[in-house]
Amino acid sequence: MNAEPLPPSPSVFSDRRAGLIVFGVLEILIGCFCALLIPLMVVGIAVGAKATGTPPDNNAIVPGVVVYGLAAIAFVWLGVGSIMCRRWARALLLVFSWSWLLVGVMVAGFSVALMPRVFETVQAGPGKAGIIFMFVFLGIILLVIPGVLTCFYQGRNVKATCEVRDPVRRWTDACPLPVLAAALWLGLGALCMLPMPLAHKSVLPFFGTLLTGLPAMLFYVVWAAGSLWLAWAFYRLMPAAWWIAVVAFLLFSVSNSITFAQIDIMEMYRLMGYPQRQLEEMQKFNFFSGKDMAVWTACCMAPWLGYLLWIKKFFRRFV
Repeated sequence: MNAEPLPPSPSVFSDRRAGLIVFGVLEILIGCFCALLIPLMVVGIAVGAKATGTPPDNNAIVPGVVVYGLAAIAFVWLGVGSIMCRRWARALLLVFSWSWLLVGVMVAGFSVALMPRVFETVQAGPGKAGIIFMFVFLGIILLVIPGVLTCFYQGRNVKATCEVRDPVRRWTDACPLPVLAAALWLGLGALCMLPMPLAHKSVLPFFGTLLTGLPAMLFYVVWAAGSLWLAWAFYRLMPAAWWIAVVAFLLFSVSNSITFAQIDIMEMYRLMGYPQRQLEEMQKFNFFSGKDMAVWTACCMAPWLGYLLWIKKFFRRFV
């Protein structure tokens, strides 16, 4: 993930157009699968509500629709770009696959740490076999697929193929890829923040307390607007944006750690409007409480802070 150099001579690389087409088709298929997950999710929530005898929580559908909908659009769009050997598609797919892989590594470590507790809550036989199958499936989704995508689009010949077949300077060339990744994360985070008040009934952890109602809703809106501005400012490589992002990130991390160290996460679920029967089922598999949640929050935030510190050099040197 480095700044893009000038296109190489066609004589010094191996053309990878066939691979770009194959991977593009696969990405379009993944996008179609993501779109299919939206109605499946709606049906699953309805079936689960019927099984527990509680009304379906329609607000809980909103984040899933947003995430799967954006993923479907992105995969299809990027798949078409890969088939056409576009420079912007290769850059965005590299950002996307690296991000996917890094999140997968974090989730994998998280899952391995939780595995002993999970096995304690299920019976031997089919129950444990199902858990093992789930972990293997998640490993394929979160590690194998993004790992293959990363290795392919990171390749020198793939990069050269796109640069020669698409010699026009694209918008992705105006920013180093590591910074572009952060800008895209900020923009995506802003889009995900907007439906949060509907999905979670405007409940937000905030420095040892839980904001609810209008204050939490306003905070989500301001947060989304600030993230959009930071995404634009990161793309423009504004040094002030980097400092604002670091300070905001530290405040967010401290706020979450303090809140989850003092408040039971089940209380947050109650304020979100989860039915009592569902809360009782969730309590059986509640592996986080008190200091555990605060520690895990800090562990999840540390890599992202490290990433922000690493990309600071690009705000000074890239022209």
